[in-house]
Amino acid sequence: MSSRVETHEFQAESRQLLRLVVHSIYSNKDIFLRELISNASDALDKLRLESLRDSELGADTSDLHISLEPDAEARTLTVRDNGIGMSRDEVRGLIGTIAKSGTAEFARKLKEANENKDAAASADLIGSFGVGFYSSFMVADKVTLVTRRAGEQQGTRWESTGEGTYELETLDDAPQGTSVTLHLKPEDTEDSLFDYADRGRLRQIVRRHSDFIPWPVRTAVERTETEDDAADDGTGEGEAEGAADAYETLNSMKALWARSQGDVSEEEYKEFYRHVSHDWMDPLETVHTRAEGTFEYQAVLFIPSHAPLDLYQQGGRRGVHLYVRRVFIMDDCTSLLPDYLRFVKGVVDAQDLSLNVSREALQQDRQIQLMHRRLVKKILSTVKSLRTKDPERYRTFWQEFGPAVKEGLLSDQDNRETLLDLASFASTHDPKEQTGLRDYKSRMKDGQEHIYFLTGESRTRLENSPHIEAFQAKGYEVLLLTDAVDEVWVEQIREFDGTPLQSIAKGQVDLDGDADAEGDEAERAEEQRRDEEFAPLLEWLGGTLGEDVKEVRLSSRLTTSPACIVGDAHDVTPNLEKMYRAMGQELPPIKRILELNPDHPLTTGLRAAHAADQEDPALAETAELIHGMALLAEGGELADPARFSRLLATRLAAGL
Repeated sequence: MSSRVETHEFQAESRQLLRLVVHSIYSNKDIFLRELISNASDALDKLRLESLRDSELGADTSDLHISLEPDAEARTLTVRDNGIGMSRDEVRGLIGTIAKSGTAEFARKLKEANENKDAAASADLIGSFGVGFYSSFMVADKVTLVTRRAGEQQGTRWESTGEGTYELETLDDAPQGTSVTLHLKPEDTEDSLFDYADRGRLRQIVRRHSDFIPWPVRTAVERTETEDDAADDGTGEGEAEGAADAYETLNSMKALWARSQGDVSEEEYKEFYRHVSHDWMDPLETVHTRAEGTFEYQAVLFIPSHAPLDLYQQGGRRGVHLYVRRVFIMDDCTSLLPDYLRFVKGVVDAQDLSLNVSREALQQDRQIQLMHRRLVKKILSTVKSLRTKDPERYRTFWQEFGPAVKEGLLSDQDNRETLLDLASFASTHDPKEQTGLRDYKSRMKDGQEHIYFLTGESRTRLENSPHIEAFQAKGYEVLLLTDAVDEVWVEQIREFDGTPLQSIAKGQVDLDGDADAEGDEAERAEEQRRDEEFAPLLEWLGGTLGEDVKEVRLSSRLTTSPACIVGDAHDVTPNLEKMYRAMGQELPPIKRILELNPDHPLTTGLRAAHAADQEDPALAETAELIHGMALLAEGGELADPARFSRLLATRLAAGL
């Protein structure tokens, strides 16, 4: 018996998304079977673990397997497992809703990939958002799912044609586990490129894409009439018994991570990566490692070739799969790797952990902490070796994951020097290539005592910043740091390999002193005379702009701009201040310093006008305009843009 059938509508966004999924990939429709087998394997993993933890679960675990049941006459293919199954609520939450988070972003990117006819990008996006189940609709015009969660009495049927609705029904007689029946599209339609009701075709797909699945993937063997007659002993019982044994296991079920590295082909690594990551692109790098002795584990880890769309999203997928003696424990073990390596995928199989270990216990487990340290060092050394052995792949890695890795400069003090050594930064040395800190040091000018850097929102803005003018004029290299995390780590890390790091937008800068510690007596005398000449103007400007700046002084970092805004050595930068405010952390107002270029005509003209008539009201307006221009030049915000525009318009009109 069953309850009445309920019909539910997909949300409008989900309907659009489903249509995109159905029509997204034309060159590799086989991925639907790989996804369904992977889902079934996960369900079997979870049932075995749950049965070990709960002896009263009452689930049958004597013959856990996945079966493929093609029916050429009915044009159906059923993928069945006897795993953990799903409750009605889980069906509606996991199957009835497409990509519970990020659907709009997924739809936008998938639409772009389709418009550009980029099939590889489309397939990658399907894996990135975990909607592989819906790839079934590429080969089926209707999908029926029947499932019952282990330990529950009732099952659930879900069915949809992939259009606007799906049906839900409660069943009283569903078997444990999940079956997905695909009602295959007719062979003669242009969308049906392969016959997925053919056992030979299924065998080929499984051996190519799912050979490493740790559970047997079976299909019934076609029996000849002679075999049927031989099996029948006249009672009819022989045929039934023979039919029960007529199955073929299609996969080898070899745990890839337990094999030696030389016994695993490149293609096997790639397929295993796709299985654990649901990414349809090849990995950038593979790390196959093992530890033996008092504490043993094996690991196969992968560095992807592109950043997942949820890399910087709260709640994105994190962690690697944890096994204990080949028993699956969890698929998102965040304790094995730090958060800044959250993009790494793979499997770690420990030999000496408890099967009942909890997430909370993992955080304190000494063996987990030991594995954590060793795996981090192995991954970082792999990336570091990429830099010298394969610069092109290293550049791909840093472009995709650099901002995430730099988070480790804040959180991982044990590996801070290694992270600094493998990091890359944009620089004024080369407009196209990034540089490492060690390479920067090798190019430092004689007498240069600091590694200079500038932080900001974009490379273009930094290259045009007034702060950088004198450094470019005198040939000093400056690092251009544009990631949000750069604003934070430079505040905590003061040096690299014994050389101090210095922001060119904070504190005093003495390039002449940096190049020649002895200095030039004539030049020093000239600077002293200039300071005395400008002292009255600087004092007056300090009073006039006192509400906006803490000090006005002459600058040694400007060559073409009239003025710039700088901070004290330990001030928070404007970008960092914005970040704090965006997070709801209010900071007290921070007054900054206005620096004037003593050689600019605007500055010398203002000094002359001030000396001639200190009471001229136009002087205050000029001071306000100079301060506003300095703010705008560094990308800052004016307190009163309308007033600034009026003052500027008035001055321009007067000059005509």
